[in-house]
Amino acid sequence: MGVAYDACPDRPAHITAILNGLDRYNPETTTVFQDYVQQQCEDRSYDCYANLALLKLYQFNPHLTRDETLTNILVKTLTVFPSPDFSLALSLLPPSTLAPHHAHSAPAPGDAPLAEAIQKLSVLNTHLESARYADFWAALDGDDLYADLVADVAGFEELVRVRIAVCVGQVVRDVQRPVLEGWLNLTGVELERFVKEVCGWEVVDGGKTVRVPLNKENEAKGTVVRENVRFDQFSRMIMRAYEQPA
Repeated sequence: MGVAYDACPDRPAHITAILNGLDRYNPETTTVFQDYVQQQCEDRSYDCYANLALLKLYQFNPHLTRDETLTNILVKTLTVFPSPDFSLALSLLPPSTLAPHHAHSAPAPGDAPLAEAIQKLSVLNTHLESARYADFWAALDGDDLYADLVADVAGFEELVRVRIAVCVGQVVRDVQRPVLEGWLNLTGVELERFVKEVCGWEVVDGGKTVRVPLNKENEAKGTVVRENVRFDQFSRMIMRAYEQPA
């Protein structure tokens, strides 16, 4: 049985009470949700359902919107990719902040601060969704604004790195070390420590290759498709082919 989309084992009781009652639409609970977002940033927890509830309150009460909290929510969604949480959050933002962006072009210098921040985070999300992990790290390290945007989220780089490793472990068995260094933005001893202690992978071939253990996702299996279609199942279709048009 799957996990409910609104489940969060770390959610405080008072947040659960608000989400399950009419107070979730009460503007006075905005500050409670904002404090909860800050808590998530500090202790590395994540509660998508509560964060979306806050964005919905911002929709109904634009004057209560805090740009810092809004961008923190978006940054937190990046740490749980490839889930669709980033897109879900974007769908609740004002259209003025969702100007078209391209992964290889920077936002215009004249853009409003919030709009520029959201566009830049969208660029990061595009890189992650497209599995362009080296481009993600290059963008993150190449602009000081990104450092400001992710500063409030404790362990941001580590959390994203773990998610990248999970995705890589689902699709490969062996990966060349230089390639993995670009994907994880780690080199030398740091890379070896991460792949061994965090991922449980092996460094083989004299340190040139990283080997991922076999799992149900990366195991190559042959698929045999058998079709059992009887001729009489096509009888009606064949009869229609010989029918005269009305």
